[in-house]
Amino acid sequence: MTIRVLLADDQALLRATFRILIDSCDDLEVVAEATDGKEAVELARVHHPDIVLMDIRMPGTDGLAATAAICADPDLSATRVLILTTFEIDEYVAQALRAGASGFLGKDVRADELLDAIRTVAAGDTLLSPLATRALITRFLTTPAPGTPLALPGALDALTAREREVMALAAEGHSNTEIAERLFVSPLTVRTHVHRAMTKLNARDRAQLVVIAYQSGLVRPMPPQG
Repeated sequence: MTIRVLLADDQALLRATFRILIDSCDDLEVVAEATDGKEAVELARVHHPDIVLMDIRMPGTDGLAATAAICADPDLSATRVLILTTFEIDEYVAQALRAGASGFLGKDVRADELLDAIRTVAAGDTLLSPLATRALITRFLTTPAPGTPLALPGALDALTAREREVMALAAEGHSNTEIAERLFVSPLTVRTHVHRAMTKLNARDRAQLVVIAYQSGLVRPMPPQG
């Protein structure tokens, strides 16, 4: 199965570099390129890519607005947005995650990390490093976004005790393998609990599950170090 990728970045050289890299892999293919957020949304609706590699800072419609539009479109429910940013920890990334993005990468990412990230998000997992996750949560995610919060009062009541436990560990930035080792279960069992929690909470993916865990109070942010 080939993973179909839409590139959205206003820098032509960067898009060309990413295209060469992605198209060099047998399991990946660039299906379209967008120079701004508006074009990214339009092309996503035409091509229905598996992944949109989205720059945040673009002229006109930025990547944040484009991410929100793509993630809110029911016809694009299978499309995942992977954010590219010069600054890994900023409020724009937090807003993109609230809007439904599945993860983010710094633009200084290595080639192998970029390719692995695309495959990870396409597989339905989220891409949030523990350090970046904690920093984002401490600075932004614990403050509910304007409008309706993701987690309504009592929303976690539908979860089993084990699902809450797994959700809390995932929100702290632990991988499925790390959670499995801690709870003495298999990674597949952890993945099942994560997906059940996502289904019960109507979370688009693991990234939104992390946001819900903190905004609902299931997990509290660690105090800043130093």
